[in-house]
Amino acid sequence: MRVNMFRIVAEKTVMLAGAKPFPKAKVAVVAQAARSTRATSSISSDGHRGGLGYSIVHQQLLPADESENLFRFAASPKTVSVIGAPMTYGQPFVGTDSGPSLLREQGILKNLSSLGWRVEDLPDIDFSTIGTQARKENSLVYSNPNAKNSLEVGAGTKVLAELVEEKLKLGRFPLILGGDHSIGIGSLAGILRAKPETGVIWVDAHADLNIPSVSESGNMHGMPLGLMMKELIPDRSVIPGLEWLEEEGGRSPHLAPDSLVYIGLRDIDKAERHFIRQLGIKTFTMYDIDHLGIGRVMDLALEHLLGKNPDRPLHLSYDIDAVDPQHAPATGTAVRGGLTWREAHFVAEYVVKSGALASAEIVEVNTTLADGQGASETVELGHQLVNAMLGEAIL
Repeated sequence: MRVNMFRIVAEKTVMLAGAKPFPKAKVAVVAQAARSTRATSSISSDGHRGGLGYSIVHQQLLPADESENLFRFAASPKTVSVIGAPMTYGQPFVGTDSGPSLLREQGILKNLSSLGWRVEDLPDIDFSTIGTQARKENSLVYSNPNAKNSLEVGAGTKVLAELVEEKLKLGRFPLILGGDHSIGIGSLAGILRAKPETGVIWVDAHADLNIPSVSESGNMHGMPLGLMMKELIPDRSVIPGLEWLEEEGGRSPHLAPDSLVYIGLRDIDKAERHFIRQLGIKTFTMYDIDHLGIGRVMDLALEHLLGKNPDRPLHLSYDIDAVDPQHAPATGTAVRGGLTWREAHFVAEYVVKSGALASAEIVEVNTTLADGQGASETVELGHQLVNAMLGEAIL
């Protein structure tokens, strides 16, 4: 369940005065202790103590061997379309809208070029203007507390869906920079319209499988997958703002339960647990990762998605809160006991090695929700994960 840990003052999210930095995870079992002790503090040449130190450690940026035929769904010359999706309407905090600009400032565009991509950097989608216009045009529409800001989320994700669909049909690789995870409604809709057979790997602490009738918070960043499942909500036009998802002419996108794999779940609502079991969705929680190891988990995940159809494309949706808050504290719904820094990278690297990755997104980076060092380390981790998604390789 997504829980609010900070308060909003004068429409800006701030930490309470005198608040301590985000607490490091306290672990009680050997496996989790090992998980949390792999990171060490470091000190730069000028004496600055860098926390976990990831933002100041030099790292070579090397692309994978071209002979491996990676990104086979991207037309030649391979082009990545960087789509800024600074959505905030899906959750209660200000700050998720800074994600795209912060990641760009880290140098991802230059890095993508170094990895062999032609880079099309698109302007950020103006969700604020789109949302204001949607609210103005539907001023008499009742606001559903179980689907908060549905008009704004719906209007914004419709624009994103059209853009993603267009880029995929041109043979480009959409890289979507969030923004909160409600952008998944638009990402998935556009992907499934362009490539209905796509398999989805959802890396997240949360299942995001809620629908308005069962949601405990009404926050739409917890609903993108639920809204794509016909088995859960046959008619999405009953939700103000999402009428476009039920367009005629075969353009009503849905995700089959067996086309989804979860990685890293550890905070699941009661209704979501029921839906996962009812629909038989392939799920690897943090328990499974502790038990099997991340290598075996990813073997099984890709076997599930590609075993019967090795030629299908894959989409990787990566919520930064999948990673343990020791490494990524600057996010709205952090939960202890998540992926380590290397496990987080391995997930992306392994999917890339399959050659089937056709699109990706990273979401929920929010630097207003951590101290300065924690914020910078979270952004740097997001930056490193983007590199991994687009083909950075160790050897």
